[in-house]
Amino acid sequence: MKKIFSGVLFLVFSGFIVSCGNQTTTETKDEKTDTIQASTNNEMKKKVEEYAVVELKTDLSVLSEAQKKMLPLLIEAAQIMDDIYKKEVYSGDYEALRNSLPDEYTKQFFDINYGPWERLNGNKSFVESINEKPLGSGFYPSDMTKEEFEAFENDTKTGLYTMIVRNEEGQLESIPYHEYFKEETDKAAKLIKQAAELAEDEGLKKYLELRVEALMNDDYYESDVAWMEMKNNIIDFVVGPIETYEDQMFGYKAAHESFILVKDKEWSNKLDKFAALLPQFQKDLPVEEKYKNETPGSDSDLGAYDAIYYAGDCNAGSKTIAINLPNDEKVRLDKGSRKLQLKNSMRAKFERILVPISDLLISEDQRKHVKFDAFFENTMFHEVAHGLGMGNTVDGSATVREALKEYYTSIEEGKADILGLFIVTKLYEMEELNSGELMDNFVTFMAGIFRSVRFGATSSHGKANMMRFYYFEEAGAFVRDEATGTYKVDFEKMKEAMNALTEKILIIQGDGDYEAAKAWVEKDGQIKEALQKDLDRVNNAGIPRDIVFKQGPEVLGL
Repeated sequence: MKKIFSGVLFLVFSGFIVSCGNQTTTETKDEKTDTIQASTNNEMKKKVEEYAVVELKTDLSVLSEAQKKMLPLLIEAAQIMDDIYKKEVYSGDYEALRNSLPDEYTKQFFDINYGPWERLNGNKSFVESINEKPLGSGFYPSDMTKEEFEAFENDTKTGLYTMIVRNEEGQLESIPYHEYFKEETDKAAKLIKQAAELAEDEGLKKYLELRVEALMNDDYYESDVAWMEMKNNIIDFVVGPIETYEDQMFGYKAAHESFILVKDKEWSNKLDKFAALLPQFQKDLPVEEKYKNETPGSDSDLGAYDAIYYAGDCNAGSKTIAINLPNDEKVRLDKGSRKLQLKNSMRAKFERILVPISDLLISEDQRKHVKFDAFFENTMFHEVAHGLGMGNTVDGSATVREALKEYYTSIEEGKADILGLFIVTKLYEMEELNSGELMDNFVTFMAGIFRSVRFGATSSHGKANMMRFYYFEEAGAFVRDEATGTYKVDFEKMKEAMNALTEKILIIQGDGDYEAAKAWVEKDGQIKEALQKDLDRVNNAGIPRDIVFKQGPEVLGL
């Protein structure tokens, strides 16, 4: 479960006088403090209750006894990733700061956010003694400027797996993760090695053994390939430094996280046929040939899983409901990628959040189109879409990630969202999808925008949804009924906007156009007044902002 907190400045008075007509009462110092404390508790209680509690569990009867014995070892290793992530988020004494908080609700909110900054509210500090969140989190010295970093001559400074610190002379230094986090990675490696000895599936065993080596030397290529080659494992374990969302200064540094998953074989079998269509989707992209001349790896696969443990980056703020990995462009070109749909987490968000939002903001005659199968498909093909387009710029000078820097993740999430809908549209045209009708996906997609923009402007997913909302608005892809305050999808105009937006994003990425990405994100990657009023209605209706997990061995019955 994530950790959140909020701080309050308690004013100390020797006493103060309250006049009520002819009656004068004296409120003592202790009484005043109690009043402030109660107010603070209520505010924090309200913030904590914006997150719906979901138990992470599944039917473990599908596992053998050896597999069940693996789980506590993997959970303990995941908890170590959690500890590392806290150091990447906050450069001070994380536990001391948490322990200094005045009440349990504040501590719970601290846990949800992994620190003193409210992730789904612009990273505002909710602790009196803490200033705004550094853009580089704990990956860089808090007093480091971009100019100082650019002037720092070091070949590893932009690496995914290095911490930037100051040495005794106050100069910048780049330290590999496996050295900086040696104590933690040694412990995690030992636990994962023990789990590997229990693994009955050879593919899983090989992956775990290679992942141990990767944690010890920061070279993840071989273990990523081994993860790609696993086909028959029921347990899946994602572990290590993976996504770069936390580094909002440059987008260079990968944050530690972990997922523990149990495969849903029945649902996974339904998805097998779609992976082979990736090369065809790439060819069909509505953009000039040079922006799609890479061929996605053909070894990609899709799978449905129940998540039973989240740790670190994926557990902070809004919860991940699908995974598309590895991120390494070389692995993607050589082997493809795996797209894992976290079905239990996804269903919790659909039922607890998306449906209530739809009942409030979607036109009454279109609410019938908001369906779980459409939500699942939109989310699944979002992950598929990460593997489309270009991983490298057209001129070959850099990866798209390197070229777009801190704006890469917002543009990439926007690409995955809109290309995911493009793929769904193609599959309906090919009659490969028949779970409902395409309008289900369009309306559910529209409702999903309102769910995701609530993640705020500090979230790459939130920014991507804001940018798409305003693009759709200008294109007439939806209309808003002023009388009812509800939105109605215009099917044909949304389809046109989908193709045009797909082209725009792929060109920005293919050209590595940093300035275009910057201008777009800064213009539309924010919630404007009219949209905010509708989101206020959602918040006032008591609809959860996101979910938070009750998880661990006890929840699983281990």
